Amino acid sequence: MADITIYSSNYCPFCIRAKQLLGSKGARYNEINVDGRPDVRAEMARLAGRTSVPQIWIGDTHVGGCDDLIALERSGKLDTMLAG
Repeated sequence: MADITIYSSNYCPFCIRAKQLLGSKGARYNEINVDGRPDVRAEMARLAGRTSVPQIWIGDTHVGGCDDLIALERSGKLDTMLAG
């Protein structure tokens, strides 16, 4: 299974939804919480080119946010990406 990294916030409903989707697939992920950590959020923004959470990487591919993850699921591409 591919390495997954998700930058998230505890109070973000989109983060919760993305983690639920990944969990439903049995995917394990490395969660990096940005709450109260402006340096970590800045690093995420530098890597992703976006400041909103969640920001998700599967392997070396920046997927984007929750809507992007759901779009991959709906298109049938998520399982392939998760398989690595």
